[in-house]
Amino acid sequence: MHEAPVMLCAGEALTDMIHQGNEQWISQVGGSVWNVARALAALGERTAFAGAISNDRFGEALWNASAAVGLDLRLIQRVQHSPLLAIVEQGEPPSYFFVGDDSADLHFDPATLPAGWSGALRWAHFGGISLARQPLAATLVALAQQLKAQGVAISYDPNFRNLMDASYQPTLRTMAALADLIKVSDDDLRGLFPDMTLDQALQQLRAANPAAYCLLTRGGQGATLFHGSARADARAPKVEVVDTVGAGDASVAGLLHSLAGYPQRGLQAHLHAALAAGSAACLQAGAHPPQAAAMKQFFEQLQGDSK
Repeated sequence: MHEAPVMLCAGEALTDMIHQGNEQWISQVGGSVWNVARALAALGERTAFAGAISNDRFGEALWNASAAVGLDLRLIQRVQHSPLLAIVEQGEPPSYFFVGDDSADLHFDPATLPAGWSGALRWAHFGGISLARQPLAATLVALAQQLKAQGVAISYDPNFRNLMDASYQPTLRTMAALADLIKVSDDDLRGLFPDMTLDQALQQLRAANPAAYCLLTRGGQGATLFHGSARADARAPKVEVVDTVGAGDASVAGLLHSLAGYPQRGLQAHLHAALAAGSAACLQAGAHPPQAAAMKQFFEQLQGDSK
């Protein structure tokens, strides 16, 4: 019998179809929320992914990759619907569009999850495009509200994509107000608040829940972690970057791992944990979870450099 999960990531698992030129495409397992789940599992957290995947070869690849990293599979629902595909055009940053009308992810049903599944949860993470796709978005917001009422801490990463138009704003406000941790990049802020400066956008986002942790990443320019009136700033360790795909998702996992496992740490050390995990994810091509040993090495390096 598996022990109950203490970390939950609920939302989308999908297939990235990546354009290689000359009309060649490769498929890779992915999805922002699912990437966070895999990263948490790779860092040793008892983690479940909750979402629906297709019953074909694309769903099979997601299932197998979930099993390979040690995710709790009991909350993954297999359904007879088409897969959700992200069509990725290369570039920096890459551009995306999604193919998924009535696809498997939209049919996730928390009411059919096994009894007592949430009893041991400490953190639940939401975000990505799953919160911009109805009816799934409403299902997930209701689940987040239910877990919050149960005493579970909520993590939220909007992970801006073009389908987050004006209709996304109520979801953004609701999730930001619920969240105990908000992760956002400078690109996310530009997309979510196109008429504001970065500082104004960050102030507006944080105003929804001023007591929450807020991790702001700025690519190669480093990151800032806010908590109430306190803040910590740091730059990522210098690494030979193979691929930045999934680095933001890994940084969320690194921060959750630190907050859950090392509550005695100061703000600077929590930020170092986030940056160490994000950097570790950059050592491999594709959205692979960071390796715990690499994260530990980068964390110790950052801690040493700050003394």
